[in-house]
Amino acid sequence: MANNNMGRLAEDMKREIIDIIGHMKDPRVQGFLTVMRVDVTADLDNARVYISVLGEEQAAQDAIKALNHAAGHVRSEIAKRMHIRKSPAFTFVRDEGAAYAARINKIIGELNHD
Repeated sequence: MANNNMGRLAEDMKREIIDIIGHMKDPRVQGFLTVMRVDVTADLDNARVYISVLGEEQAAQDAIKALNHAAGHVRSEIAKRMHIRKSPAFTFVRDEGAAYAARINKIIGELNHD
């Protein structure tokens, strides 16, 4: 597949994953959870889903643990919704980008006050 086709497929998967997570009834994934990006390998064997969770560290770890536990459900739902024969195995990883950006903004704000 061409590189732009993989990008489009990853964006479509991201949209479907957001909807699937939104309908999950597990209380650990209810809250401020955002799917940042999806990286899919070229052979569609694996996909890494980067999740940003606002709140406590323990709540974020619990949400990632719950999502990795439900990865099989997400995989089967993606296969059904997207009508694809081969669905990747999903691994959910915490994305530290938002926390890093907030920390940098705080440091810059402190420098401006001095």
